[in-house]
Amino acid sequence: MRRVVKRNLPDGTIRQVHPFHVSMEGMKTLVLCRDDEDYDAMVKILCVASRRKNVIIIIYAVVSNHCHIAVLAATQQDAEQYGYEIKKMYAMWLSRKYGEKATLRGMDVKAIWLDSDWYVRNALAYIPRNALDNGSNVNTYRWSGYRAMFNKQETPGKKVSDLTKRERERIMHTGDCLDEVPWLIDEKEELIPDSFCDCQYLEQAFEGDPAFFLKTIGGQNAAEMQNKLIDSPRVMLTDGEFLKLASETSQRWFKAGISEITYERKARLTSYLFRTTRTTVPQLARVMNLPRDTISQIVK
Repeated sequence: MRRVVKRNLPDGTIRQVHPFHVSMEGMKTLVLCRDDEDYDAMVKILCVASRRKNVIIIIYAVVSNHCHIAVLAATQQDAEQYGYEIKKMYAMWLSRKYGEKATLRGMDVKAIWLDSDWYVRNALAYIPRNALDNGSNVNTYRWSGYRAMFNKQETPGKKVSDLTKRERERIMHTGDCLDEVPWLIDEKEELIPDSFCDCQYLEQAFEGDPAFFLKTIGGQNAAEMQNKLIDSPRVMLTDGEFLKLASETSQRWFKAGISEITYERKARLTSYLFRTTRTTVPQLARVMNLPRDTISQIVK
């Protein structure tokens, strides 16, 4: 599969982009999407935020108390800022609709770089599987991008770009200019996933085979995926455990141990570990065998 690709981003530039898994967790005791209007608003917020933060949505799933999105982004920072933009925009929605303030203060935003084919395929399959959290069938769940995948028929709809300003504010809940977006809405005024998901990326990840996609979804251990994609990257490890993780990543990326790779590759690895794990500058300095000042310059 082609994990790193070139895409025309929302800002009009053509860039090399990487896949990221963006999640918003930490609201286990609070229902965020309480009715269909909330689910619809969250999906539209995912779209508007992607345009603001210059990322491309591959697939998504919104459930009652969290959401998952796979995106293509030029940088880790763009993916992280996209997650925080969703959080900010949905907090404003809750404030307007329910009068609730600071509801999402405890929500944790994570953007994990999918640095191997295994991570990409399993993340893309894990996301629509979250429909099961709402007691729904993956195939028919309305608030997921699953139904856009491997769909060779054009889904008719009304262009969001043709909406008047008043319609845009009512339907899309934004004052942003959307004159050039390709998005479509159906007769219920809900966004049509085909019009904003990068189905081509997902389909090539599964070799153009829908059965491969379904098999991956059906064969997943949900607890394992939760740990690998969400929980594990933020657990503080001992130096020994962290060295093992860094060494395994170095072998996977560069086919060489940490002591054998160039400074440039160490810098790339350091930046990745700093953003995707719970670590510190001193720990990184010890594991990477670099001065603390150098590590600080790399991760700042």
